[in-house]
Amino acid sequence: MQRINWMVELKQLAQLFTVALVLGWLAGHLLLALLLAALLYIAGTFRQLLRVQRWLIAEDGSDPPESTGLWGDMLDGIYRLQRQNREERQRLQGAVDYLRDSLASLGDAAVMIDQNGNIEWCNLAARRLLGLRHPEDAGQQLVNLIRSPEFIHYYEANEYQTPLEIASPHQLDKQLQFQLTFFGRGSRLMFARDITHTHRLQEMRKDFVGNVSHELRTPLTVVNGYLETFVDSEIASAPRYKRAFQQMLEQVRRMENLIKDLIVLTRLETVPDEGEHAVVVVCPLLRQIREEVLAVFNQQRLIELDCDERLSLRGEAEALRSAFTNLVMNAAKYSNDNGKIQVRWYVDGDKACLQVSDNGLGIEAHHIPRLTERFYRVDKSRSTQTGGTGLGLAIVKHVLLRHHGELKITSTVGQGSSFACYFPLSQCQLKQS
Repeated sequence: MQRINWMVELKQLAQLFTVALVLGWLAGHLLLALLLAALLYIAGTFRQLLRVQRWLIAEDGSDPPESTGLWGDMLDGIYRLQRQNREERQRLQGAVDYLRDSLASLGDAAVMIDQNGNIEWCNLAARRLLGLRHPEDAGQQLVNLIRSPEFIHYYEANEYQTPLEIASPHQLDKQLQFQLTFFGRGSRLMFARDITHTHRLQEMRKDFVGNVSHELRTPLTVVNGYLETFVDSEIASAPRYKRAFQQMLEQVRRMENLIKDLIVLTRLETVPDEGEHAVVVVCPLLRQIREEVLAVFNQQRLIELDCDERLSLRGEAEALRSAFTNLVMNAAKYSNDNGKIQVRWYVDGDKACLQVSDNGLGIEAHHIPRLTERFYRVDKSRSTQTGGTGLGLAIVKHVLLRHHGELKITSTVGQGSSFACYFPLSQCQLKQS
């Protein structure tokens, strides 16, 4: 088709200049005739450009202006592209309308946000939960309408793997869960779900566990005291009583450890972080933890310590001590006699890292995501033998959350496990050597 149009165009041009040559030769002004022919051709081309411009500006879906040769082929091609573009836009608009109709029926708030952070659309639930209105708020910056500092920090961080749970900025008696995701070219889709009922149940559970733990602590202390007295008395020297008293004492101490961990965990979950952290010198703390763990296991573990003496950490000393002790104690519990445990405290890129590695039995991959859950056990029989409470890693997780840290777990069955706590360097203090 293009070859034919080129031939038509060349034929028309040849005819024009042939006529000009004949007339110029007859009139005795050959060059003037050729110049007039060229100007006539340019004028025709300019006229075609004006017609095409008017047709493109109109955008009324009309057929392109009639033409022949290359102009006709070009206009037909533009018309086909326009028609395909309109059909594609209609298809996409239909998909957007379908998506909006689907989101409009949700009980959760749904908000579409463009790449500049402006609200494009929101459903009716967004009015009830967030106080947003459509179309009145279209084009407004989302962070100007939802002013919660926690939400703004979460929104601007652009890391949405974990949902955000905060009180509703529109109704303070409601608790919302925010989840954002990217789509298209930098646009975002935000959902906000009312989790007030679930949040209240969790608070009731925490209060119940905390209250029961405190109530049980006093009677267990009394029972433990009497059992220690009996164990040291002549009564326990009789073979029939000695083993019984010893087992009771072990179980009471195990209960005391469980209650102690529950109280620590409840405090971490319920007491807000005041933000005033002291500088914790980590290396002496790790050396002390190492000696305590070795004493518990009668020196039957090999604990190597590689510590950067220049690096300190700002935080709650007791909470960090509890977290680090749990990690080293767990490594010792789940290692064999004379097992090797490596504890490292060092700078890793833009973070500080405490890494506890062992060469024990290892953990299967499907268990790893649930290890920080309360009372989750990989092997219940083995945990019972080691005397663990099932709360150690849950405590570690909450301590890290209070210190803007994260826990990464890697493990290979039969080769051992590695627990790495990463802290931002802004949370640390590094002395210059």
